[in-house]
Amino acid sequence: MTRRRVVRAAALLVAAAVAVGGGVWGVSAATGSSAPSVKTVVAGRSTVREVVEAPATVVPRSTVTVSSPASGTVADLLVADGATVIAGQELLRIDSPQAEQQLAEAKRADAQLSRATPAASSGTGTGAVAARSAAAAAAAAKGFAQARAAAEQIPDAAAKSQALTAITTAEAQYSAAQSAADEAVRQVQAGTGSLTSAVSALVSAQRLQTRAAVQLAQQAVDSLVVRAPAGGRVTLQAPSASASSGLDAALGSLPAGLADQASSLLGSSAGQAVAGAGGSGSGGPPLSEGLPVTSGSGLLTITDDSAVSLSADVDETDILLVQRGVHAGISLDAVPGAVYQGVVTSVEASPAGSSGGSVSYRVRLSLSAGDLADGRPAPRPRPGMSAVADLRVRTAKDALSVPAAAVFRVGDRDAVWVVQDGRARQRLVSLGAQGEDLVQVVAGLQQGERVVASGTDRLHDGDRVS
Repeated sequence: MTRRRVVRAAALLVAAAVAVGGGVWGVSAATGSSAPSVKTVVAGRSTVREVVEAPATVVPRSTVTVSSPASGTVADLLVADGATVIAGQELLRIDSPQAEQQLAEAKRADAQLSRATPAASSGTGTGAVAARSAAAAAAAAKGFAQARAAAEQIPDAAAKSQALTAITTAEAQYSAAQSAADEAVRQVQAGTGSLTSAVSALVSAQRLQTRAAVQLAQQAVDSLVVRAPAGGRVTLQAPSASASSGLDAALGSLPAGLADQASSLLGSSAGQAVAGAGGSGSGGPPLSEGLPVTSGSGLLTITDDSAVSLSADVDETDILLVQRGVHAGISLDAVPGAVYQGVVTSVEASPAGSSGGSVSYRVRLSLSAGDLADGRPAPRPRPGMSAVADLRVRTAKDALSVPAAAVFRVGDRDAVWVVQDGRARQRLVSLGAQGEDLVQVVAGLQQGERVVASGTDRLHDGDRVS
């Protein structure tokens, strides 16, 4: 990122004295063999505008990627590439024998447990009930841990978060029921409770688990009809065949009775739309009917370009000058000579990234209509176009100013050469707005004083200057 300082002053430096905002710029060249060749000017007043230049990209209002809710094949593709859809519209249907089988098995396990009444199990000894409770708790803990590990492998951040939340909720509910069952077993062992009550509590805890599995498996089947999460233009992707290989491996390691539940948990989350996700699949053929898909693989992208804005990267050395409401002139590589206008709407608190030791921050700007060089309306930008934003961060009106070339560094301070009694004297100054041609001097210099504007590197304190 580069920083450009731009000034549109009320007057320009010329070879002769020019009146500027009530002050005078006087330009003269030193002569004589004993005096260095320099140019001097008289400090005057003008308007100085400081501009930070930042590379930017045109972005759409929103972009969402829709992923597959389960492994299977595309049974019906209801939209074409480039079609415009509305939120809630059916996009495709997936045929997934695996999801259907998981639902059937979850229902079967729940029905089987519902028949395990306390009366049928009360003949079991206290020790056996305690062992059964401990084994169930250990298996559940292991299953939830492995389900959580599987969820961590979901590539989409939003889908991962949804899966982890579902697992945490199910685990909390199961833990509460299991605690009640453990307490009932302890009461039996202490002789203060009945064996039937202990068995009933244990069955209730396990039943809670199977009912959750049925509910989540049903959600996974329902999600096989994929709908648009938002309106916009459709871009079909090439589904990645390996998108969920890590998930499948993790799910395969779950203990019996929990694999279906974890798969349902993760499958129901995998089909959610993920805001801001990108990618175009594996580079194979785009989505079509009959094509196999895997759980979590991207199917299509929906882009809402009804309104566009700008995303700019501002260097860390300039970011403290950029705030909401700062105006900017914007140019596009695709439309040479056109100028668009924008306003900063947000500045991210954390850095967007670093490259070669340089840290940048993401800045969002609104993007208004532009004008061509001949005054005609400029074409509407498209998402992805490259741009440059000139952020007008500071404006100083009627400011005491000198040419930018007159300022040089002395240690960590700014300085100028002031001509006093025909000799150059070093003077430390404090600067305000800093433009490309002019800089504002806020301390250390008075209006009307003459400063050296060029050849500053050839001077020493006390050198004669005419």
